[in-house]
Amino acid sequence: MEYEDKAGRPSKPPSPKQNVRKNLDFEPLSTTALILEDRPANLPAKPAEEAQKHRQQYEEMVVQAKKRELKEAQRRKKQLEERCKLEESIGNAVLTWNNEILPNWETMRCSRKVRDLWWQGVPPSVRGRVWGLAIGNELNITHELFDICLARAKERWRSFSTGGSEAENEDVGFSAADREASLELIKLDISRTFPNLCIFQQGGPYHDTLHSILGAYTCYRPDVGYVQGMSFIAAVLILNLDTADAFIAFSNLLNKPCQMAFFRVDHGLMLTYFAAFEVFFEENLPKLFAHFKKNNLTPDIYLIDWIFTLYSKSLPLDLACRVWDVFCRDGEEFLFRTALGILRLFEDILTKMDFIHVAQFLTRLPEDLPAEEFFASIATVQMQSRNKKWAQVLTALQKDSRETERGSPSLRH
Repeated sequence: MEYEDKAGRPSKPPSPKQNVRKNLDFEPLSTTALILEDRPANLPAKPAEEAQKHRQQYEEMVVQAKKRELKEAQRRKKQLEERCKLEESIGNAVLTWNNEILPNWETMRCSRKVRDLWWQGVPPSVRGRVWGLAIGNELNITHELFDICLARAKERWRSFSTGGSEAENEDVGFSAADREASLELIKLDISRTFPNLCIFQQGGPYHDTLHSILGAYTCYRPDVGYVQGMSFIAAVLILNLDTADAFIAFSNLLNKPCQMAFFRVDHGLMLTYFAAFEVFFEENLPKLFAHFKKNNLTPDIYLIDWIFTLYSKSLPLDLACRVWDVFCRDGEEFLFRTALGILRLFEDILTKMDFIHVAQFLTRLPEDLPAEEFFASIATVQMQSRNKKWAQVLTALQKDSRETERGSPSLRH
Protein backbone atom coordinates (compact mmCIF):
# COMPACT_ATOMS: atom_id res chain seq x y z
CA MET A 1 0.00 0.00 0.00
CA GLU A 2 2.98 2.24 0.67
CA TYR A 3 3.83 2.44 -3.03
CA GLU A 4 0.32 2.91 -4.44
CA ASP A 5 -0.65 6.35 -5.81
CA LYS A 6 -3.91 8.11 -5.23
CA ALA A 7 -5.59 6.32 -8.12
CA GLY A 8 -4.86 3.04 -6.49
CA ARG A 9 -2.27 1.96 -9.07
CA PRO A 10 0.87 0.36 -7.70
CA SER A 11 4.00 2.37 -8.38
CA LYS A 12 7.63 1.27 -8.49
CA PRO A 13 9.73 1.88 -5.42
CA PRO A 14 12.38 4.59 -5.93
CA SER A 15 15.81 3.29 -6.96
CA PRO A 16 18.79 3.80 -4.68
CA LYS A 17 20.23 6.23 -7.27
CA GLN A 18 17.06 8.30 -7.18
CA ASN A 19 17.29 8.47 -3.41
CA VAL A 20 20.89 9.68 -3.64
CA ARG A 21 19.99 12.31 -6.23
CA LYS A 22 17.01 13.43 -4.12
CA ASN A 23 19.29 14.00 -1.17
CA LEU A 24 21.63 16.22 -3.21
CA ASP A 25 20.76 19.87 -3.29
CA PHE A 26 22.70 20.57 -6.52
CA GLU A 27 22.70 19.43 -10.16
CA PRO A 28 26.04 20.24 -11.81
CA LEU A 29 25.65 21.32 -15.44
CA SER A 30 29.15 20.32 -16.44
CA THR A 31 32.44 19.14 -15.01
CA THR A 32 33.88 22.65 -15.27
CA ALA A 33 30.90 24.12 -13.42
CA LEU A 34 31.31 21.61 -10.61
CA ILE A 35 33.79 23.87 -8.79
CA LEU A 36 31.12 26.59 -8.47
CA GLU A 37 28.66 24.41 -6.61
CA ASP A 38 28.27 24.61 -2.86
CA ARG A 39 28.99 21.50 -0.93
CA PRO A 40 26.07 19.25 0.08
CA ALA A 41 24.25 20.22 3.29
CA ASN A 42 25.73 17.29 5.17
CA LEU A 43 29.29 18.61 4.57
CA PRO A 44 31.00 21.72 5.93
CA ALA A 45 30.53 24.80 3.72
CA LYS A 46 33.39 26.03 1.56
CA PRO A 47 35.63 28.64 3.13
CA ALA A 48 35.30 32.05 1.47
CA GLU A 49 38.88 31.86 0.13
CA GLU A 50 38.26 28.49 -1.50
CA ALA A 51 34.98 29.70 -3.04
CA GLN A 52 36.76 32.77 -4.43
CA LYS A 53 39.56 30.60 -5.79
CA HIS A 54 37.06 28.31 -7.51
CA ARG A 55 35.27 31.33 -8.98
CA GLN A 56 38.55 32.58 -10.45
CA GLN A 57 39.39 29.12 -11.83
CA TYR A 58 36.00 28.90 -13.48
CA GLU A 59 36.34 32.35 -15.01
CA GLU A 60 39.78 31.41 -16.37
CA MET A 61 38.28 28.25 -17.89
CA VAL A 62 35.56 30.30 -19.57
CA VAL A 63 38.12 32.76 -20.96
CA GLN A 64 40.29 29.91 -22.34
CA ALA A 65 37.23 28.19 -23.86
CA LYS A 66 36.21 31.42 -25.59
CA LYS A 67 39.75 31.88 -26.90
CA ARG A 68 39.71 28.35 -28.31
CA GLU A 69 36.31 28.93 -29.92
CA LEU A 70 37.52 32.21 -31.44
CA LYS A 71 40.70 30.60 -32.73
CA GLU A 72 38.73 27.71 -34.25
CA ALA A 73 36.26 30.15 -35.85
CA GLN A 74 39.15 32.13 -37.33
CA ARG A 75 40.73 28.93 -38.63
CA ARG A 76 37.47 27.87 -40.30
CA LYS A 77 37.03 31.34 -41.77
CA LYS A 78 40.56 31.28 -43.17
CA GLN A 79 40.00 27.80 -44.65
CA LEU A 80 36.78 28.98 -46.28
CA GLU A 81 38.49 32.07 -47.70
CA GLU A 82 41.36 29.97 -49.06
CA ARG A 83 38.93 27.50 -50.59
CA CYS A 84 36.94 30.29 -52.23
CA LYS A 85 40.14 31.87 -53.48
CA LEU A 86 41.34 28.53 -54.87
CA GLU A 87 37.99 27.86 -56.59
CA GLU A 88 38.03 31.33 -58.10
CA SER A 89 41.62 30.84 -59.27
CA ILE A 90 40.76 27.46 -60.84
CA GLY A 91 37.68 28.96 -62.51
CA ASN A 92 39.73 31.77 -64.02
CA ALA A 93 42.42 29.30 -65.12
CA VAL A 94 39.79 27.10 -66.83
CA LEU A 95 38.52 30.11 -68.80
CA THR A 96 42.07 31.03 -69.81
CA TRP A 97 42.89 27.49 -70.93
CA ASN A 98 39.61 27.04 -72.82
CA ASN A 99 39.34 30.48 -74.42
CA GLU A 100 42.94 31.50 -75.00
CA ILE A 101 45.43 28.65 -74.81
CA LEU A 102 43.80 25.51 -76.24
CA PRO A 103 42.40 27.24 -79.39
CA ASN A 104 45.92 28.61 -80.07
CA TRP A 105 47.92 25.71 -78.73
CA GLU A 106 50.93 25.72 -81.08
CA THR A 107 51.55 29.45 -80.78
CA MET A 108 50.93 29.80 -77.05
CA ARG A 109 52.22 26.58 -75.46
CA CYS A 110 55.76 27.92 -75.04
CA SER A 111 54.82 31.41 -73.85
CA ARG A 112 55.84 32.56 -70.38
CA LYS A 113 52.21 33.01 -69.35
CA VAL A 114 51.29 29.44 -70.27
CA ARG A 115 54.40 27.99 -68.64
CA ASP A 116 53.56 29.81 -65.40
CA LEU A 117 49.97 28.55 -65.50
CA TRP A 118 51.28 25.05 -66.18
CA TRP A 119 53.53 25.17 -63.11
CA GLN A 120 50.56 26.12 -60.91
CA GLY A 121 48.73 22.97 -62.05
CA VAL A 122 46.40 22.33 -64.95
CA PRO A 123 42.72 22.47 -63.89
CA PRO A 124 41.25 18.92 -63.76
CA SER A 125 38.49 19.79 -66.26
CA VAL A 126 41.03 20.53 -69.04
CA ARG A 127 43.89 18.31 -67.86
CA GLY A 128 43.10 15.45 -70.25
CA ARG A 129 43.11 17.72 -73.31
CA VAL A 130 46.33 19.42 -72.25
CA TRP A 131 48.09 16.13 -71.58
CA GLY A 132 46.92 14.69 -74.89
CA LEU A 133 48.24 17.69 -76.83
CA ALA A 134 51.50 17.86 -74.86
CA ILE A 135 52.29 14.13 -75.18
CA GLY A 136 51.35 14.19 -78.85
CA ASN A 137 50.75 11.29 -81.21
CA GLU A 138 54.00 10.69 -83.08
CA LEU A 139 52.98 7.05 -83.51
CA ASN A 140 49.85 8.13 -85.44
CA ILE A 141 47.65 5.73 -83.49
CA THR A 142 43.96 5.93 -84.39
CA HIS A 143 40.87 4.86 -82.52
CA GLU A 144 40.46 2.12 -85.10
CA LEU A 145 43.93 0.75 -84.36
CA PHE A 146 43.03 0.65 -80.67
CA ASP A 147 39.87 -1.34 -81.51
CA ILE A 148 41.94 -3.79 -83.57
CA CYS A 149 44.52 -4.27 -80.80
CA LEU A 150 41.78 -4.69 -78.20
CA ALA A 151 40.00 -7.28 -80.35
CA ARG A 152 43.29 -9.17 -80.69
CA ALA A 153 43.84 -9.04 -76.94
CA LYS A 154 40.33 -10.37 -76.26
CA GLU A 155 40.86 -13.16 -78.78
CA ARG A 156 44.14 -14.04 -77.11
CA TRP A 157 42.49 -14.11 -73.66
CA ARG A 158 39.69 -16.27 -75.05
CA SER A 159 42.13 -18.63 -76.72
CA PHE A 160 44.22 -18.91 -73.60
CA SER A 161 41.26 -19.50 -71.28
CA THR A 162 39.94 -22.26 -73.55
CA GLY A 163 43.36 -23.83 -74.00
CA GLY A 164 43.93 -22.95 -77.66
CA SER A 165 46.32 -24.91 -79.83
CA GLU A 166 50.01 -24.07 -80.26
CA ALA A 167 49.23 -22.92 -83.79
CA GLU A 168 46.77 -20.38 -82.41
CA ASN A 169 49.38 -19.25 -79.93
CA GLU A 170 51.92 -18.73 -82.71
CA ASP A 171 49.38 -16.70 -84.71
CA VAL A 172 49.27 -14.04 -82.02
CA GLY A 173 53.05 -14.08 -81.64
CA PHE A 174 53.34 -15.40 -78.10
CA SER A 175 54.26 -18.72 -76.55
CA ALA A 176 51.83 -20.16 -74.00
CA ALA A 177 54.29 -19.37 -71.21
CA ASP A 178 54.65 -15.74 -72.33
CA ARG A 179 50.90 -15.31 -72.58
CA GLU A 180 50.27 -16.85 -69.20
CA ALA A 181 52.90 -14.72 -67.50
CA SER A 182 51.65 -11.53 -69.17
CA LEU A 183 48.00 -12.22 -68.41
CA GLU A 184 48.63 -13.18 -64.81
CA LEU A 185 50.83 -10.13 -64.22
CA ILE A 186 48.22 -7.75 -65.67
CA LYS A 187 45.48 -9.38 -63.61
CA LEU A 188 47.56 -9.15 -60.44
CA ASP A 189 48.69 -5.56 -61.02
CA ILE A 190 45.21 -4.24 -61.77
CA SER A 191 44.04 -5.32 -58.32
CA ARG A 192 47.03 -3.49 -56.78
CA THR A 193 46.50 -0.23 -58.68
CA PHE A 194 45.31 2.55 -56.37
CA PRO A 195 43.66 0.00 -54.04
CA ASN A 196 42.33 2.76 -51.77
CA LEU A 197 40.19 4.15 -54.60
CA CYS A 198 38.57 0.74 -55.29
CA ILE A 199 37.60 1.90 -58.81
CA PHE A 200 40.17 -0.35 -60.51
CA GLN A 201 39.42 -3.45 -58.45
CA GLN A 202 37.34 -6.37 -59.71
CA GLY A 203 33.78 -5.08 -60.11
CA GLY A 204 34.91 -1.44 -60.04
CA PRO A 205 33.88 0.99 -62.82
CA TYR A 206 37.37 1.22 -64.37
CA HIS A 207 38.60 -2.34 -63.92
CA ASP A 208 37.70 -3.51 -67.43
CA THR A 209 38.92 -0.26 -69.00
CA LEU A 210 42.35 -0.63 -67.41
CA HIS A 211 42.47 -4.29 -68.39
CA SER A 212 41.58 -3.38 -71.98
CA ILE A 213 44.27 -0.72 -72.37
CA LEU A 214 47.02 -2.91 -70.89
CA GLY A 215 45.93 -5.91 -72.97
CA ALA A 216 45.71 -3.84 -76.16
CA TYR A 217 49.21 -2.46 -75.55
CA THR A 218 50.72 -5.95 -75.26
CA CYS A 219 49.33 -6.63 -78.72
CA TYR A 220 50.45 -3.27 -80.09
CA ARG A 221 53.99 -3.64 -78.70
CA PRO A 222 54.68 -7.35 -78.21
CA ASP A 223 58.42 -6.52 -78.13
CA VAL A 224 57.80 -4.59 -74.90
CA GLY A 225 54.85 -6.53 -73.51
CA TYR A 226 53.55 -5.76 -70.05
CA VAL A 227 55.92 -4.55 -67.34
CA GLN A 228 55.02 -3.86 -63.73
CA GLY A 229 54.37 -0.18 -63.18
CA MET A 230 52.50 0.31 -66.44
CA SER A 231 49.14 -0.14 -64.72
CA PHE A 232 49.63 3.03 -62.65
CA ILE A 233 50.45 5.12 -65.73
CA ALA A 234 47.44 3.77 -67.62
CA ALA A 235 45.19 4.31 -64.58
CA VAL A 236 46.13 8.00 -64.27
CA LEU A 237 45.41 8.50 -67.97
CA ILE A 238 42.05 6.71 -67.67
CA LEU A 239 41.03 9.14 -64.92
CA ASN A 240 41.61 12.07 -67.27
CA LEU A 241 40.90 10.81 -70.81
CA ASP A 242 38.42 8.68 -72.73
CA THR A 243 39.50 5.07 -73.23
CA ALA A 244 40.80 5.29 -76.80
CA ASP A 245 42.54 8.62 -76.16
CA ALA A 246 44.05 7.20 -72.96
CA PHE A 247 45.49 4.31 -75.02
CA ILE A 248 46.94 6.74 -77.58
CA ALA A 249 48.55 8.85 -74.84
CA PHE A 250 49.76 5.73 -73.01
CA SER A 251 51.43 4.25 -76.10
CA ASN A 252 53.11 7.53 -77.06
CA LEU A 253 54.22 8.20 -73.49
CA LEU A 254 55.88 4.80 -73.19
CA ASN A 255 57.57 5.41 -76.53
CA LYS A 256 59.57 8.34 -75.11
CA PRO A 257 63.32 7.56 -74.79
CA CYS A 258 63.43 7.50 -70.98
CA GLN A 259 60.32 5.34 -70.55
CA MET A 260 61.37 2.96 -73.31
CA ALA A 261 64.82 2.56 -71.75
CA PHE A 262 63.30 1.60 -68.41
CA PHE A 263 60.41 -0.54 -69.64
CA ARG A 264 62.65 -2.46 -72.04
CA VAL A 265 65.21 -2.76 -69.23
CA ASP A 266 68.06 -1.35 -71.31
CA HIS A 267 70.68 -1.59 -68.57
CA GLY A 268 73.30 0.48 -70.38
CA LEU A 269 70.93 3.37 -71.01
CA MET A 270 69.44 3.14 -67.51
CA LEU A 271 72.95 3.48 -66.05
CA THR A 272 73.49 6.53 -68.23
CA TYR A 273 70.32 8.13 -66.87
CA PHE A 274 71.44 7.33 -63.31
CA ALA A 275 74.87 8.83 -64.00
CA ALA A 276 73.31 12.01 -65.40
CA PHE A 277 71.08 12.21 -62.34
CA GLU A 278 74.08 11.93 -60.02
CA VAL A 279 75.82 14.82 -61.80
CA PHE A 280 72.93 17.13 -60.83
CA PHE A 281 72.51 15.44 -57.45
CA GLU A 282 76.08 16.33 -56.49
CA GLU A 283 75.68 19.84 -57.91
CA ASN A 284 72.49 20.61 -55.96
CA LEU A 285 72.89 18.59 -52.75
CA PRO A 286 76.62 17.91 -52.16
CA LYS A 287 76.21 17.03 -48.47
CA LEU A 288 73.43 14.51 -49.06
CA PHE A 289 75.22 13.18 -52.15
CA ALA A 290 78.32 12.43 -50.04
CA HIS A 291 76.13 10.76 -47.39
CA PHE A 292 74.52 8.53 -50.03
CA LYS A 293 77.93 7.63 -51.48
CA LYS A 294 79.24 6.75 -48.04
CA ASN A 295 76.27 4.42 -47.46
CA ASN A 296 76.34 2.95 -50.99
CA LEU A 297 72.88 4.32 -51.77
CA THR A 298 72.76 4.14 -55.56
CA PRO A 299 69.98 5.84 -57.59
CA ASP A 300 68.44 2.55 -58.73
CA ILE A 301 67.31 1.86 -55.14
CA TYR A 302 64.73 4.65 -55.21
CA LEU A 303 64.62 6.09 -58.75
CA ILE A 304 63.39 3.00 -60.59
CA ASP A 305 60.02 2.90 -58.82
CA TRP A 306 59.55 6.67 -59.27
CA ILE A 307 60.37 6.57 -62.99
CA PHE A 308 58.44 3.37 -63.76
CA THR A 309 55.18 4.80 -62.39
CA LEU A 310 55.90 8.50 -63.06
CA TYR A 311 55.44 9.09 -59.31
CA SER A 312 51.79 8.02 -59.44
CA LYS A 313 52.44 5.19 -56.97
CA SER A 314 54.83 7.12 -54.70
CA LEU A 315 52.96 10.43 -54.28
CA PRO A 316 49.36 11.31 -53.38
CA LEU A 317 47.30 11.19 -56.58
CA ASP A 318 46.53 14.93 -56.75
CA LEU A 319 50.22 15.74 -56.25
CA ALA A 320 51.27 13.12 -58.81
CA CYS A 321 48.93 14.74 -61.36
CA ARG A 322 50.62 18.10 -60.79
CA VAL A 323 53.98 16.41 -61.39
CA TRP A 324 52.53 14.98 -64.60
CA ASP A 325 51.39 18.47 -65.61
CA VAL A 326 54.94 19.84 -65.59
CA PHE A 327 56.38 16.56 -66.91
CA CYS A 328 54.17 16.99 -69.99
CA ARG A 329 55.56 20.53 -70.29
CA ASP A 330 59.28 19.83 -69.68
CA GLY A 331 59.74 16.17 -70.59
CA GLU A 332 61.96 13.58 -68.90
CA GLU A 333 64.21 16.21 -67.28
CA PHE A 334 61.39 17.08 -64.87
CA LEU A 335 61.20 13.48 -63.61
CA PHE A 336 64.77 13.76 -62.33
CA ARG A 337 64.26 17.33 -61.14
CA THR A 338 61.30 16.09 -59.09
CA ALA A 339 63.51 13.39 -57.57
CA LEU A 340 66.02 16.04 -56.51
CA GLY A 341 63.16 18.14 -55.13
CA ILE A 342 62.10 15.21 -52.93
CA LEU A 343 65.66 14.68 -51.71
CA ARG A 344 66.04 18.40 -50.98
CA LEU A 345 62.74 18.51 -49.09
CA PHE A 346 63.85 15.71 -46.76
CA GLU A 347 67.60 16.39 -46.78
CA ASP A 348 67.87 17.05 -43.04
CA ILE A 349 66.06 13.80 -42.23
CA LEU A 350 67.90 11.67 -44.79
CA THR A 351 71.40 12.77 -43.71
CA LYS A 352 70.71 11.27 -40.28
CA MET A 353 69.55 7.88 -41.62
CA ASP A 354 71.50 4.75 -42.47
CA PHE A 355 71.14 2.68 -45.65
CA ILE A 356 68.11 0.67 -44.54
CA HIS A 357 66.11 3.60 -43.20
CA VAL A 358 66.82 5.81 -46.24
CA ALA A 359 65.73 3.02 -48.59
CA GLN A 360 62.55 2.45 -46.57
CA PHE A 361 61.76 6.17 -46.38
CA LEU A 362 62.25 6.86 -50.11
CA THR A 363 60.24 3.83 -51.19
CA ARG A 364 57.36 4.89 -48.93
CA LEU A 365 57.15 8.68 -48.89
CA PRO A 366 54.92 10.53 -46.38
CA GLU A 367 51.29 10.74 -47.51
CA ASP A 368 50.71 14.28 -46.26
CA LEU A 369 53.15 16.16 -48.50
CA PRO A 370 52.06 19.81 -48.78
CA ALA A 371 51.83 20.67 -52.49
CA GLU A 372 53.19 24.22 -52.31
CA GLU A 373 56.14 23.24 -50.14
CA PHE A 374 56.83 20.28 -52.41
CA PHE A 375 56.87 22.38 -55.59
CA ALA A 376 58.85 25.15 -53.88
CA SER A 377 61.53 22.54 -53.18
CA ILE A 378 61.52 21.42 -56.82
CA ALA A 379 61.73 25.05 -57.97
CA THR A 380 65.04 25.52 -56.13
CA VAL A 381 66.69 22.65 -58.06
CA GLN A 382 69.05 23.89 -60.76
CA MET A 383 69.24 21.60 -63.78
CA GLN A 384 72.53 23.00 -65.02
CA SER A 385 76.03 21.73 -64.30
CA ARG A 386 79.14 23.55 -65.51
CA ASN A 387 77.04 25.45 -68.03
CA LYS A 388 75.60 22.21 -69.37
CA LYS A 389 71.90 21.43 -69.25
CA TRP A 390 70.30 18.02 -68.66
CA ALA A 391 70.13 17.03 -72.34
CA GLN A 392 73.78 18.00 -72.92
CA VAL A 393 75.02 16.04 -69.89
CA LEU A 394 72.96 12.99 -70.89
CA THR A 395 74.21 13.13 -74.50
CA ALA A 396 77.84 13.41 -73.36
CA LEU A 397 77.46 10.41 -71.06
CA GLN A 398 75.79 8.38 -73.82
CA LYS A 399 78.69 9.22 -76.11
CA ASP A 400 81.19 8.14 -73.45
CA SER A 401 79.39 4.84 -72.92
CA ARG A 402 79.44 4.12 -76.66
CA GLU A 403 83.11 4.98 -77.04
CA THR A 404 84.42 2.94 -74.14
CA GLU A 405 83.74 -0.71 -73.61
CA ARG A 406 83.13 -0.40 -69.89
CA GLY A 407 81.36 2.96 -69.98
CA SER A 408 82.49 6.40 -68.95
CA PRO A 409 84.17 7.14 -65.61
CA SER A 410 80.90 8.73 -64.49
CA LEU A 411 79.26 5.32 -64.61
CA ARG A 412 81.91 3.56 -62.56
CA HIS A 413 81.34 5.22 -59.19
